[in-house]
Amino acid sequence: MPHRQHLFSLRLGHALRESIAEGYGRGDLMRDLAAGVTVGVIAIPLAMALAIASGVPPQYGLYTSIIAGGLVALAGGSRFSISGPTAAFVVILYPLAGKYGLAGLLLASIMAGFILIGMAFARLGRFIEYIPESVTLGFTGGIAIVIVVLQIPDFMGLDLPALPEGFVGKARVIAAHLPRFDIGSVSVAAFTLAVMLLWPRLGSPVPPHLPALVFACLLGVLCQNMGVDVDTIGSRFHYLTPDGTEAAGIPPFLPAFEWPWNRPGADGEPLGLSLDLVADLLPAAFAIAMLGAIESLLCAVVLDGMSGKRHSANSELLAQGVANVFTPFFGGITATAAIARSATNFKAGAVSPIAAVIHAAVVLLGLLLLAGVLALVPMPAMAALLMVVAWNMSEARKSARLVKHSPKGDVLVLLSCLLLTVLFDMVIAITVGIVLASLLFMREIAALTRVVEISDSREFVQRKMPANWKVFKVRGPLFFAAADRIFAELAQHAEGIDGMILNVRYSSYLDAGGLAAMEKLMAHCEKHQVQLVFAAWQFQPMKTLARARGSGKTPLDMSFSSLELAIDNVLAREPPHEIE
Repeated sequence: MPHRQHLFSLRLGHALRESIAEGYGRGDLMRDLAAGVTVGVIAIPLAMALAIASGVPPQYGLYTSIIAGGLVALAGGSRFSISGPTAAFVVILYPLAGKYGLAGLLLASIMAGFILIGMAFARLGRFIEYIPESVTLGFTGGIAIVIVVLQIPDFMGLDLPALPEGFVGKARVIAAHLPRFDIGSVSVAAFTLAVMLLWPRLGSPVPPHLPALVFACLLGVLCQNMGVDVDTIGSRFHYLTPDGTEAAGIPPFLPAFEWPWNRPGADGEPLGLSLDLVADLLPAAFAIAMLGAIESLLCAVVLDGMSGKRHSANSELLAQGVANVFTPFFGGITATAAIARSATNFKAGAVSPIAAVIHAAVVLLGLLLLAGVLALVPMPAMAALLMVVAWNMSEARKSARLVKHSPKGDVLVLLSCLLLTVLFDMVIAITVGIVLASLLFMREIAALTRVVEISDSREFVQRKMPANWKVFKVRGPLFFAAADRIFAELAQHAEGIDGMILNVRYSSYLDAGGLAAMEKLMAHCEKHQVQLVFAAWQFQPMKTLARARGSGKTPLDMSFSSLELAIDNVLAREPPHEIE
């Protein structure tokens, strides 16, 4: 099926190869350059904010956008995707950073990268089709709630003790300290939020968070001059210069190679590497891989809809895996495709993955040339930025529409995923959500399977059947959730008659559970001396019956290719009757 080839193909650099094969000229390069510069400027503050939200200094977010952003662009399967740190990972990375430090976070990212590579070679990219929208909306909504709550301390300028691990405990501590808010921090945060909300009304093509952060920096400087202290990136974070002295802000030099497990753990000492540590980090690594796969492939699907192109799902998973294995050795945190940045990239005129490479180069230049300016960004402004990012990620309007117009089962799945993400973790939420959605789907499909008597229907039976013979039509799949009910109902109809014909033309699926229930019906009919005849099997049920065929009597031994032939056979055994 050529239209589904993108779900099964796997090769490094798929998107780049496709772009070049279609013809790539100077005009395309100019469009990629413009798009890459645009999205690169946008990515700088976002990468820093998301690193801070993940519990690590801001420069590690920039490293991620530089290295992972470039690697995925060159090796990936989606033409317009922009990869880097994303808000969706915050709920996983923040607890990791608190418990294991930067080293544990980086090691978990490497493990997740290997899982993603394994998923790519197993050709699991196509399974993105099987994740219901109610599940994705549920866990992204839950992630958004957690992000917003975690930003309240910086938004309000709260001086908090160490927060407990659970969400409820964090919320209680934050709520207890709310009366002690800092007026300067609240003013800067509220001003930043107001600019971000009002700026789009001006119709400017400049993304709102850029002017919001510029104005916030100016307001922060003004507050400092007036004697009102406002926490900034420069006051919160420090780094060591090559001569060993401490400097404020972020380091204005390239990331250096270092074994991730030699970086500091939660206690500030090198974490080390052991099998016990790997085992402890495995659940988090699996969660990172699952979320990274979902996020990157959903982004690719969105971009396909915008551009009319086709991505290679497994090639994208492979590139994301390679990037997440390689990037942590240079300090980069977990990366995946970012839907908002990728959409901006396409809208800015991108033609190929070269735009994403240029975006990575722009972020690199920002790190090297603007580190001093970036140190002036107020932390309350970053909190306001992340709150807006969380709101946009939550797709609240789409969730509200689903709750209003969708079946109750979908609403139950959405709310379950949302609450489980907030109260426990995303792995539990996605697992429960998919299982619950599957069970509800099977219940709905099973309810569609029906058995109807058509003995007196001239549409199906045009000759009068012998006395004590009945004809039934089975409609719907005969799988384990429906077959017991259907064949038990037929067993009741078999009481007191000589025989029955089952027209199974409208049943397109039969599984082992259905076959077992059918054999029970055959045994029941044989015990009560009721003749049983099947008519018009479809291909898949016939294939299942053929595989199960043994030495004993099987349904195929009492089957006919059409209802007419089955009726002819019965009438040949019984005295004929004219239609009255």
